[in-house]
Amino acid sequence: MEEHRRFLTRLDSEIGDGDHGTNMHRGFQAALERLENTDPASPSDALKAVSMALIGKVGGAAGPLYGTAFLRASTALAGKEEVSPEDAADALNEALAGVKQRGKAEAGDKTMVDALAPAAEAAKEAADSGGNVAAVFRAAAEAAAGGAEATAPLTARRGRASYMGERAAGHKDPGAASTHLLLDAAARTLENPAEGS
Repeated sequence: MEEHRRFLTRLDSEIGDGDHGTNMHRGFQAALERLENTDPASPSDALKAVSMALIGKVGGAAGPLYGTAFLRASTALAGKEEVSPEDAADALNEALAGVKQRGKAEAGDKTMVDALAPAAEAAKEAADSGGNVAAVFRAAAEAAAGGAEATAPLTARRGRASYMGERAAGHKDPGAASTHLLLDAAARTLENPAEGS
């Protein structure tokens, strides 16, 4: 989020209020601090800690939406010490369900759902075909990238961009873009564990 803060802010300034990059950076800085200070005992606890940090620090709609996504993923992994490819896909599907419920958005509304929905579907396909957890997240990230790109021609039906009507067409949705960035970061970390430590 730090690396892409200006990019996300530029996207948001085109169709929103221009604070998505700053908010996401602040939220994930808080998430890192919380993870360092709480030393979560399980994958579920780690996701819950991230959720609480995002809800507390990220303004606008992104805080509650990403907070809900991480919280629902946390619930999906409750009681699991190790995360299987199927568990990872289930967690992404639960994150999607939480975002759709919280934001009242569907695919095609020009929101983060347009990246997260194909990501969850690709994650399940990768898990079903025997991919490891890194492969599940790589498939999710690639699908999210395509989903984020596909938001550009859409007219927004949810969020601040919906106030712009037809003028929102031609601009990529910042929430869909940040969803891709998060999934790509997860995939890269899992593919190169030494770099993430």
